[in-house]
Amino acid sequence: MEFHPQPRGGAPKPWAFPAPERSQLPNGLTLLTSHRPGQQVVAVEINLVAPLESEPEGLDGVATIMARALSEGTDKHTAEEFAAELERCGATLDAHADHPGVRVSLEVPASRLPRALGLLADALRAPAFPDSEVERLVRNRLDEIPHELANPARRAAMALSKELFPVTSRMSRPRQGTEETVVRIDAAAVRAFYDTHIRPATGTAVVVGDFTGVDLDAALADTLGAWTGSVVEPPKPSPVVADDTGRVVIVDRPGAVQTQLLIGRIGADRHDQVWPAQVLGTYCLGGTLTSRLDRVLREEKGYTYGVRSFGQVLRSSAPSSPEGATGAALLAISGSVDTASTGPALQDLWTVLRTLAAEGLTDAERDVAVQNLVGVAPLKYETAAAVAGTLADQVEQQLPDDYQAQLYVRLAETGTVEATAAVVSAFPVDRLVTVLVGDAAQIAEPVKALGIGEVTVVSG
Repeated sequence: MEFHPQPRGGAPKPWAFPAPERSQLPNGLTLLTSHRPGQQVVAVEINLVAPLESEPEGLDGVATIMARALSEGTDKHTAEEFAAELERCGATLDAHADHPGVRVSLEVPASRLPRALGLLADALRAPAFPDSEVERLVRNRLDEIPHELANPARRAAMALSKELFPVTSRMSRPRQGTEETVVRIDAAAVRAFYDTHIRPATGTAVVVGDFTGVDLDAALADTLGAWTGSVVEPPKPSPVVADDTGRVVIVDRPGAVQTQLLIGRIGADRHDQVWPAQVLGTYCLGGTLTSRLDRVLREEKGYTYGVRSFGQVLRSSAPSSPEGATGAALLAISGSVDTASTGPALQDLWTVLRTLAAEGLTDAERDVAVQNLVGVAPLKYETAAAVAGTLADQVEQQLPDDYQAQLYVRLAETGTVEATAAVVSAFPVDRLVTVLVGDAAQIAEPVKALGIGEVTVVSG
């Protein structure tokens, strides 16, 4: 019997985050394109400068309703016709609003890209905003709110935002509005917000995929290039102000068998030199199942199925921009434990943080974190949508086009001491706001005994 030689792996190919090509259409729309051979599903991300803090007073949520209404009919198609046209293209179109602005996302097979771009352009250029559709979207949003309030993780996030930011800040209130504000939204308010903020000159389109056989320049010029609008200065964001005085807020859920934990503060964003080290140190603390928090709270003590630490950029602008550096990131630890273990779990969590400050990370923890963050990057960006989303994030946060590529270089270069200093600074034991969603009658006294801050109980 003849045996064939066993196949052997080839030499690994160097990888870098895809670099986009930057250009601009005559109407002022900025373009970032990245040709990715083999990616037959093209991803398009549109960044629109319409920040939540620009919503009129008393109309929180109007940006969300506007974003959802963009695909509910145009000057050419009714809502039903528009949906049918998207389906014929095999395309999906989504939109959402967040603190920096509105994001519109399109995915479509490359062979149908020009047709789908035409529909996207119609949605941006001439949305109909019919009364009946806006009313339906408002009802849908009102139906969502009770479910969000019932969800412990969402309720904790709302409570943390309310605690961290002053009542006058838009960041202190739910992104998609409350029942009191959403019920006031009508088609006229949606149209007014659109007319005030949505225009090509302040927008950016990111297009990623395999453009073989597609005249991309012509397709963009004929579709998004036909969108017109006045040129105005985008709104200037206000400085982010937050209070991270150490304290505890218990959102009372009588009879709850678990306690949802969310511990956080506001820290450096991606424009700060400390960001790479902060990412690395935060990952070592609670980025995966083998991180320090999980080793103690999950593996050793069995309090939880998992606790995670993370940094989430809320809003970011370059120091060189007209408004200056006004960004901030939420640095947080989240998870859930059974009610009886709430006090012991928090005590052990604070012990982990104090031990980290006293003894630092180990080289082994640092090496595993680098391998997980940098080594898996080629897999993370296998799809066009993943690349487009990251490029759009960079645009939204006023970062250079090569930021992600340089971030991986800096992560690999960051040492254990630097990562330790960054994570200790990110999570100081005396400057953390702790939100607990659970049964106050059972957890309030054990938490007070820990001495991690004044304890306040609010209704769930």
